[in-house]
Amino acid sequence: MKIKKMLKQIRNNYVIGQVRNINIPEFEPDKIMRYHIIFSGRVQRVGFRLEIEQLALRLKLTGWIKNLESGNVEMEIQGMKNKIDFLLEFMNSLKRIKISQMQKDIRTVLNQEEEFKII
Repeated sequence: MKIKKMLKQIRNNYVIGQVRNINIPEFEPDKIMRYHIIFSGRVQRVGFRLEIEQLALRLKLTGWIKNLESGNVEMEIQGMKNKIDFLLEFMNSLKRIKISQMQKDIRTVLNQEEEFKII
């Protein structure tokens, strides 16, 4: 059990370090959007939620993300469309994560939301 916890901490430190080193481009002002997304593939037990949370915080996006019992990951994310697109493209570029399907629907923007969190 201790080894599993240690390995998870090593992975988490790696993910946080990776996100910290991402070169975030300058973004032009864009339309504020909110999406509900279901990710399928190798998206659990690989630091997927933590990576999205850390990148969303750097990009000043709001919303939430959680694991589903099916093995999929569910997320609602809100912010400038170009920043959300950047986040999704980055996640698709990672080798340890394999998004095989992404079901994306538009939702109503929540003006009172202030943070992005893992549920």
